[in-house]
Amino acid sequence: MAPQRFHEQFDQIQRSMPDVSLAMGPDDAAEFIYEKGVVLARDGEEARLVEDTVRTHFTEATGLTADRVQRVSPETNRSGITRIQVGDPGHGDRRGDRAVAHALRALREHEGRQGRRLVSRNHVVSIAVNSCPGDEPVPAPLTGGTNPAPAESGHVADTAVGVLVIDNGLTHDYGMVPLLAHVQGDLHGTETDSGGNLLQYVGHGTFIAGLLAAVAPNTNVTVRNTLNDAGAVLESEFGQRLFDAVDEHGWPDVISLSAGTSNGRTDGLLGVESFMQELRNQRTLLVAAAGNNSSATPFWPAAYASLPDYQDVVLSVGALRTDGQHGACFSNHGAWVNVYAPGERLTSALTGFDAPVPYVYQHSTYEACRFGFTYVCTCQYPRHTGVLSEAGTPTATKADQVMFEGYAHWSGTSFATPLAAGMVAAYMTANKESAARAARKQLLAANNEYAEVRGAHVPALLPPTWRPGPATPA
Repeated sequence: MAPQRFHEQFDQIQRSMPDVSLAMGPDDAAEFIYEKGVVLARDGEEARLVEDTVRTHFTEATGLTADRVQRVSPETNRSGITRIQVGDPGHGDRRGDRAVAHALRALREHEGRQGRRLVSRNHVVSIAVNSCPGDEPVPAPLTGGTNPAPAESGHVADTAVGVLVIDNGLTHDYGMVPLLAHVQGDLHGTETDSGGNLLQYVGHGTFIAGLLAAVAPNTNVTVRNTLNDAGAVLESEFGQRLFDAVDEHGWPDVISLSAGTSNGRTDGLLGVESFMQELRNQRTLLVAAAGNNSSATPFWPAAYASLPDYQDVVLSVGALRTDGQHGACFSNHGAWVNVYAPGERLTSALTGFDAPVPYVYQHSTYEACRFGFTYVCTCQYPRHTGVLSEAGTPTATKADQVMFEGYAHWSGTSFATPLAAGMVAAYMTANKESAARAARKQLLAANNEYAEVRGAHVPALLPPTWRPGPATPA
């Protein structure tokens, strides 16, 4: 974890959610971001129990007040959770929230008796939790093509695999990219600032769609702009937005999700519990990113793959470095990660081809890998000057500006995820397998590729058209 990069991401998300006050947790540790002054509980009796217990605890405790303890959302929701205000969101700073911490503490005895969690922070679910060093695209020449290159198999409408991408939408001119002929979905919306520069993470969903289409041409890909606030959404809204996506488009064969959050627990996210239970009853396979924190801490929803009820329902994906031999420096890892796929310096479509688009780098130069890796990782290369210092404050240095003409190199578990989803879809087509969950099982059983991640021998999914690159200096 690099605190300075986490603070930069925190500032970006806070600016995109001006009506919400955020803090870092747990307590003052930079492991995740959550909403201040609010906790989550399941609808119905549990929400009433949480509200009453917190109010009683705050009334009896020194230095706390129960005046603000109240529900701030409808009593019933499709997502199955209720937001309960427990304190003043404007009190304190980003290093934590005393009211939320005490609200969680107030329910410990009840949780101990019931043997399960009753209350939770309202976490931020994001595509770049700690601003991974590879989360900024680098222009790539059109003459070099994509990496992975497009597979030669074609598209057959009657047999195409349906893939729903939960991300930040598509750029306005994505339809000009031949590779994306069978992609549809929500547009990102505002793409540039007042100076005409691409906003941070614009093109993320388009890039992912291009990777899917390259690995598995026989797919119908739909990209949603669920994560359109700097690539983030509150946990309290996330479950409902997932339901909205499948209500509008139907349950697909595969959902590709390159977002999530840690929460310091091993039992999932309260805000997506209802959706995950419904997912279990469907035929859909969820392929989810393991996260970019270089940590073994479970990252949700990907870590549902480690829970007994979801082992066939979820495929969690970590990232391999550019040579495919080891885990990428930023990739989360651990027994809860099912498989690893290439995730450094992949090449895909960022925008269409109507005109070059400028981009100002958001982050400052890093001279060494912040995680201590010695290979040429994305922490070190490419080096660029940005508009923020390591403390997250503006610098006097003129920011680098680069021009995109369509393609980009990009790194992260965000992009290893659609490669794995694409390989599942390609397996379904090649083997006339109509069930994505069965294809997941068969693909992993037949796979004979492995890599080393933090000393562990792990399965690796390498697309046939992917080209490895050197991981050491030329």
